[in-house]
Amino acid sequence: MTALRPEREDLYGETPYESYGSAPYAAAGDAPTAPMPLMASAPQPHQGQTYRAPGMPPTASVDEQATTLLPPIDDETVALRIPDPPPGPQNGSLRASAASSASSTTGTTPGGRAARRKAAKRRGGRHGGSRGPAGGPDTPSQSASQRPLSRVEARRQARLRKPSPAVVASRAIGEVFITTGVLMLLFVTYQLWWTNVRAHAQAGSEAHQLQDDWASGRRAPGVFEPGQGFAILDIPKLDVVAPIAEGVSNKKVLDKGMVGHYGEGALKTAMPDAKTGNFGLAAHRNTHGEPFRYINRLAAGDAIVVETQDTYFVYKVTSMLPVTPPSNTSVLNPIPRGSGFTEPGRYITLTTCTPEFTSKYRLIVWGKMVEERPRSKGKPDALIE
Repeated sequence: MTALRPEREDLYGETPYESYGSAPYAAAGDAPTAPMPLMASAPQPHQGQTYRAPGMPPTASVDEQATTLLPPIDDETVALRIPDPPPGPQNGSLRASAASSASSTTGTTPGGRAARRKAAKRRGGRHGGSRGPAGGPDTPSQSASQRPLSRVEARRQARLRKPSPAVVASRAIGEVFITTGVLMLLFVTYQLWWTNVRAHAQAGSEAHQLQDDWASGRRAPGVFEPGQGFAILDIPKLDVVAPIAEGVSNKKVLDKGMVGHYGEGALKTAMPDAKTGNFGLAAHRNTHGEPFRYINRLAAGDAIVVETQDTYFVYKVTSMLPVTPPSNTSVLNPIPRGSGFTEPGRYITLTTCTPEFTSKYRLIVWGKMVEERPRSKGKPDALIE
C-alpha cells in the first residue's frame, strides 16, 4: 500500500503522521489501517520548519495545515466531531462507534434540539426524580427542610407554635360569648315556643276533664279548690277557649295556660253568679299559652262568655284601659275606677301585661253582663254565631 508522507522530517526524526502510527490520507481505493485519533491541532514543528500535506501547494503554512485537520464544530451540540473518513469497508463501524462515544460522553441525543428535549422528558418520566415546586429538581433549601431537626430547633419551633396568653384569653372569651349566645337562644326558644306547647296541652286537658266531670256529675256545683278549674272562658272573636281556675298563682294556674280568678286575699273579687260585683280575671299575654295575647283587639259589643257547670254567663265589652301601673288595683273594685260604670252591677274585668313580652304595665278590658242562660236551654247565641 502506498501511503502519502510529508517531504520533510521534524527535529525528532519522525514525520508528523508516522508518529501517530497511521497515514491521514490514502490513495483512492485504499482503506486506512487504523482509525485516526481525535486531534485538537496538528503537531507543532520547530520554528522555521514547515510542512506540506499531500495535495497542498508548497506555500501552505503550518497554521493552514493544522486548520485543515481540525474537525468542524456542531452548532447544536457545541462538541468536537470526528471528521468523516474516506469511503471504505470500516467506515460504517467507525462512524457508529464515534457517535456512540460522543453521545455517552456528552449525554446528548442525536437528532437535533427537539429530539433531545423529548429524550430528556422521557428520562425524567422514567426515573421520576424529585422535583421542586416549579417542577425542577429539589433546591438546597428544600433538601435542608427535609432533614430531621435537632432537639433545640424542635423545642424552639414548638414554642413558636404555642399560642400566646393573649390568644388563649381571646379564645376563652370567644367561647364564653358563643356559649352564652347558644344558651340565650335556647332560653328564648323555650319561652316563646315550648312553654306555649306545654301550656296548651295542660289547659286543653283541664278543660276536657272539667267538662267530663260536669257531664258525669262527679263535681258538685261551686265546689273547687285553689288551682282547680271551675269554669271555661270563651272569647269567640279571638277564638280563645281556656279553663278558669281559682287564684292567680303563676306556678299553679297562669303558667299552665289557664285563666286565673282573683278570689284570694285582698284582691278577692265576686263570682259570676253573684247578684252584683266584679268578676276579675288574669292571664298571660305572651308565653305559657298566652290566652290574653290579643285582648287589645276587642271592641265595644264583643262577646265574652263564662261557662260553668249549670249556666252560661254572657258579657259585652264596654271599655278598655290600654296602660296602667301594676299597683292600680282599683280596676278590680266592685265599681271599677276608670271603667265608666257609675253604679253597682255585674261586671267582668280582664287584666294582662303590656307591652308585649314585658310586665311593666297592665292592660285592662271591662265588660257588663247581658245574659244569664241555663245550660239546659243550650248554648247562647254568642257561641253559635
